[in-house]
Amino acid sequence: MSDRTGIFAGDNPFDLARQWLSEAEASEVNDPNAIALSTVDASGMPNARMVLLKDIEDAAFVFYTNYGSAKAQELDSAEKAAFVMHWKSLRRQIRVRGYVTKESGPQADDYFASRSLKSRIGAWASKQSQPLGSRAELLAESAKLSLKLGTNPKRPEFWGGYRITPIEIEFWADGAFRLHDRFRWTREDPDSPWSVARLNP
Repeated sequence: MSDRTGIFAGDNPFDLARQWLSEAEASEVNDPNAIALSTVDASGMPNARMVLLKDIEDAAFVFYTNYGSAKAQELDSAEKAAFVMHWKSLRRQIRVRGYVTKESGPQADDYFASRSLKSRIGAWASKQSQPLGSRAELLAESAKLSLKLGTNPKRPEFWGGYRITPIEIEFWADGAFRLHDRFRWTREDPDSPWSVARLNP
C-alpha cells in the first residue's frame, strides 16, 4: 500500500473507521455516529435517510431499526446497501457499500436493553413508516404500552439490527485547493483480501 498519508495509516479499514469515529466524537456537536443510509425499493428507486451507526465490528457495520419500516423492507429485498458518514468538523467522510444481513439475536437484545426506558417503549409504540393520525395518537399508545410493559420491556420481534459487510470502503479527507485525499478499499466478496487504491479527487 504505497502513497499513504498519516491519517490513512494502517492495514485494516475497520480499525481506521473506528479511529476516525473516535476522533469525531471529540469534535462533532451532535451524533458523530450518524450515517446517510441508501437503499433501493422493488422498482429500483433509491431512498436515503439518516440513521445512527451503533457498532463497527471487525468485519462489518451495525445499526438498528424497526423491521416493518420502509428501509427494512428495502434492505430485506435487495440485501445490499450503501452509506456515507460525514464529519463536517474534521472535513472527512467514509463511504461504504456492501451486503446486508439481520442481527436479531442476543446482540440485538443486549443493545435494546441498553437503551433508555422511554426509547424502548417508543420502539414498541411506533409503527415506523406507517401513516399516523396525530402525534397525540402516538403519545397515547406510548403511555398505554408503558403501563403494560413495565420497567424492563423485552426487545420486540419487529425491531432489531442490520449488519453491513462491505466490499468497498472509501476514506475521504479534505485537501487544499480541493485536491482531496481519497483511498478506496475494494474486494470481490467478503472473504477476499482487500485491494487499496488512491483516487483522484
